[in-house]
Amino acid sequence: MRQQFVAIAAAFVLISFATPAAAETVDVAAQERPSAVVSLGDSYISGEGGRWQGNYSRSTGDRGGTDRAAYRNSAGWFKYDAGRVYGSTDDNGCHRSDVAPVLSSGIAVDNLINLACSGATSQNLVLSGRGGLGQRGEPSQADQLVDVAAAYDVEMIVVSIGGNDLGFGDIIFDCTVEYLTSPSWAQNTCNGEKQESVDARMAAVMAGVSNALSDIQTVMTDAGYERADYRLVLQSYASPIPSGDEFRYPESGWRRSVAGGCPFWNVDATWARDNFVPQVSANLASAAAEVGAEFLDLQDALEGREVCSQSTSQKTGTDAEWGRFLVTGIFQGEAQESLHPNALGQQANGTCIGLVYGAAPGNYRCTNVAGSGPDTMSLAKV
Repeated sequence: MRQQFVAIAAAFVLISFATPAAAETVDVAAQERPSAVVSLGDSYISGEGGRWQGNYSRSTGDRGGTDRAAYRNSAGWFKYDAGRVYGSTDDNGCHRSDVAPVLSSGIAVDNLINLACSGATSQNLVLSGRGGLGQRGEPSQADQLVDVAAAYDVEMIVVSIGGNDLGFGDIIFDCTVEYLTSPSWAQNTCNGEKQESVDARMAAVMAGVSNALSDIQTVMTDAGYERADYRLVLQSYASPIPSGDEFRYPESGWRRSVAGGCPFWNVDATWARDNFVPQVSANLASAAAEVGAEFLDLQDALEGREVCSQSTSQKTGTDAEWGRFLVTGIFQGEAQESLHPNALGQQANGTCIGLVYGAAPGNYRCTNVAGSGPDTMSLAKV
């Protein structure tokens, strides 16, 4: 009996001392994983449009120095290889550029990882086991995050989603058609019809956004993360065009559409800038709050740097536009790059993400600083 007692006591002592050591070993293993910040979502954060550093209407040469994919071959002729900017994702259209916001953030972690893909909807951010969909030959972004969460110590996840669910592309296309097919004295406008469509779809779209964010949290929980171990940030969108009274081109004539690449009637531009973009931002903020995520408001990030703004000009330089103008894809670049932040806009959004990373958890608005480049942005808590 005494021998049994001694054996039990010895086992208890071993367990008592072994348990903390085992726990310590697990913690050390977790700490030894390389740190990472990850971006998920759609074209606004994938890097779509990052090929361009300003805009220039001439379609030959290096397009006034704005085309980062342009190079001279051995014979001295200009050639264009978008893979120089988008890498292998130029082939499948995800268009993850080398200046995508997370890569431009300057955050001092071991790895900056971009899983976002141009054209993504909320369903592409959901686990496949819960109905999520792959995209462009890739698994759903939540499924991809499973591997990342296991291999890295993920400190922050930044998400941009909802725009494609609301039909951003259709809005741009329809409003452009209305401009190009009607004269200034009998304008066909799009804002009334599009506002009705947005209002009708908004609740369902935001439910999808919340569902995607919840799935991201599920991935992290299943990987062993506590909620306090990482930050989840949902960002909004900036208007690529200014209000109607801030265009530098006349409302009628060819210059606004052909030279400027901003074919919109003033009333439609004002609706998009002053109503639609703020409405989307407000609803995204609510979706983030619903699941306990942080929110980064970017609706004014391109203020004064938009395509065709009076404060900007084409080509490169300190007054260059920070958005890609609207193109057909026939003469330069691809149509899907249209009205996305260009390389300068991507870098500006990256600066905002870096500022959020360095700030305490919360909700923020990021704006640019007049006269400064994209590496200088202003962050304010909201």
